[in-house]
Amino acid sequence: MTIAEPSTARVDPTVERRPVPTDDDVPQPFLDDIRKWEDLTGRYLAGELDADVFKAYRLTNGIYGQRQGEPNQMVRIKVPYGSLTPEQLEMIGYLADAYSRRWGHITTRQNIQMHDVQLTEVGEVMRLLASVGLTTREACGDTVRNVQGCHLAGACPFEVLDISAWAEATYEHFVRNPIAQRLPRKFKINFSGCATDCGQAMFNDVGVIAVSRPGEAGGTDMPEAGFRIYLAGGLGANPHPALALEEFTPREALLPTIESLLRVFDQAGNRDNKRRARMKWLVDTIGIDELRRRTLAIRHTLVASTSWPGGIPAVVAERGDAPAGRADDVEPTAIGHGRVPAGVIGSGRVPAGVIGSGPATPVALGAAPPPAPVTTNRVIELGPDDDEPLAPAEGDELERWASVNVVRGAAAGTVSAYANAPLGDITGDQFRALADLQRRTGATVRISNRQNVVFRDLDGDDLPTVHRALAAIGMAAPGAELIRDVVSCPGADTCNLALTQSRGLAGAVTGALEEAGLAEVPGLRINISGCMNSCGQHHVADIGFFGVERRVDGRSAPGYQLMLGGHVGDEAIRFGAQARRIGARTAPAAVVRIVERFVGERHHGEAFAAWVERSGGAAAIGATLDDLDVFDTDEHFVDFGEVGPYAAAVGEAECT
Repeated sequence: MTIAEPSTARVDPTVERRPVPTDDDVPQPFLDDIRKWEDLTGRYLAGELDADVFKAYRLTNGIYGQRQGEPNQMVRIKVPYGSLTPEQLEMIGYLADAYSRRWGHITTRQNIQMHDVQLTEVGEVMRLLASVGLTTREACGDTVRNVQGCHLAGACPFEVLDISAWAEATYEHFVRNPIAQRLPRKFKINFSGCATDCGQAMFNDVGVIAVSRPGEAGGTDMPEAGFRIYLAGGLGANPHPALALEEFTPREALLPTIESLLRVFDQAGNRDNKRRARMKWLVDTIGIDELRRRTLAIRHTLVASTSWPGGIPAVVAERGDAPAGRADDVEPTAIGHGRVPAGVIGSGRVPAGVIGSGPATPVALGAAPPPAPVTTNRVIELGPDDDEPLAPAEGDELERWASVNVVRGAAAGTVSAYANAPLGDITGDQFRALADLQRRTGATVRISNRQNVVFRDLDGDDLPTVHRALAAIGMAAPGAELIRDVVSCPGADTCNLALTQSRGLAGAVTGALEEAGLAEVPGLRINISGCMNSCGQHHVADIGFFGVERRVDGRSAPGYQLMLGGHVGDEAIRFGAQARRIGARTAPAAVVRIVERFVGERHHGEAFAAWVERSGGAAAIGATLDDLDVFDTDEHFVDFGEVGPYAAAVGEAECT
């Protein structure tokens, strides 16, 4: 067996390695996982364990091969519903510096990934993660993957239930569960606290949305909170919309229902063809009615199981699931995709008195910022840890940031603020600074599915402190989660399947929008994948790209398929339609042209998808970009971040 040389060393040599926790310092059940990892890795490196067997085991433990080959590994850290503590943020920062390439990457599924970790050091990384309660277990492979949840859960003015404890209960029930270890294919579960669906339940194997229905209590109709469960959704090369299992699932039946869906998938999923193995294909093979029937039949008898998970889980009973609700003096503004008041585009201003008070912020996908740009002479009070007043320019930047990065409206008067992490990348120093800020403010922290960090449970007076701290580490860009904040998968930087450097295109698109003065246009989102598999979720973006190879005069060139009009939210999903193929180097100019046209032609409050339809559809808009699809210089045959001619180098998929 030949082991390749390590990739170019990017580990910080100045970082002093911490003592690795011993067995006595690693809590169960983490220790059993780690001991087995160390044993099997040793056997594999000694040539005593078959490579395919080790690969299956490695993936189940969240360790993913890279394009660079062994011993370089991607370590995927599970972060259930995106919740992180200061100790965990600090540890990830240390690991990024000491074992990886000085930064970590937030994924669209609320994991954190570190690349170029050496196979022989993965056990040390696992031990250090376990010391702060984190694991890589089942972050990859044919398992129940990281359980996602809305990053505003418990802080959203529109939620029916705070799904945080429910997502935690689901994670605890399935991690290391024998029924979830060798599934036909991966199995993804998402939670949203309301129909706005910030958790993106509509394209997952199981998507859970909190809803309410009329009920009876003491002879008086009272609403009953519960869930609507969607199933068999998925993206990838063949996207499928999730479909409702039933109209309403009571709270005590949630976990039995999810387990029943998993059991149906385990029994009926395709184990002969990985390309047709996801749960979405069961709809095509047995039909949605039969899929529902089997699930409900298993749920009916699951109470007889010795591991029946019914009733209210202990973690929910302990933490509660009461919604954030609406404050008596705060009325949330209408939410919706792309609704924008006149005069807001490009203003970057915030109404008087809005910092720490005022109307709730729209929170839907692509929702507009607060309306009515006006000037204010109000004094901005300092946070408790600041020792000098804000300069006028700093005050302007604070208000500009607060106008689009702050969500208000929880019943307790709390405020949430987004820290922008371009491309989802956070350096070791930034992780440590975020941990310090979390301690200073007493905030809770979640990472979002658009690769940002959200500080929640803030007081309005905390905002100057938060903004100043984020500005000092380069994470205070206004417009987190909107058009400036392009989402991208890792692409050909590390992925075996990627055809293009999607991260490079994302940076170029952001730069082009900034230069054109369009980086703060509301109601638009851009997602990019390096291949058709949609890790960058290009199908559900207003403007989406996935990498393709172009052939021009016998030469290979990096290119993209442009898609327009995708959307997820309001318990509905629309997949973007193909507009045209275009070269990588001219794709940023195409984005600028489309956005300029949208801004100039949109009706008041018109969503991007509606504008696309009114404009003749995606293909008609794509036809207006013919002049940009050119390959007339050598640069057009070189991908972003590369120095030599493009070559479509695709390796074997890790998960197949």
